[in-house]
Amino acid sequence: MNPERLMRVLVAPIVSEKSTMLAEKNEQIAFRVLQDATRLEVKAAVELLFKVQVESVQVLNQKGKAKKFGRFQGRRRNVRKAYVSLAPGQEINFAEAK
Repeated sequence: MNPERLMRVLVAPIVSEKSTMLAEKNEQIAFRVLQDATRLEVKAAVELLFKVQVESVQVLNQKGKAKKFGRFQGRRRNVRKAYVSLAPGQEINFAEAK
């Protein structure tokens, strides 16, 4: 796989109550990823950037909400998320990550 592409696959980590609970309970980390990213690309990107072993990857597409502001209607962006399960004993610390 192209290393330049892998550097762009992960958009941002998702930091919320749900993702924190998943990280503690199931050793899973949640990421926002590119719309056309595959499971294999996400796995390779996490292993390349964070130097950890990935056990599995689950990907989901979240549709953007329809929103109204006064008489104007719009839509939020669609989001693709990846839940990455780390191998036992592996950990990602975002405070130390470069």
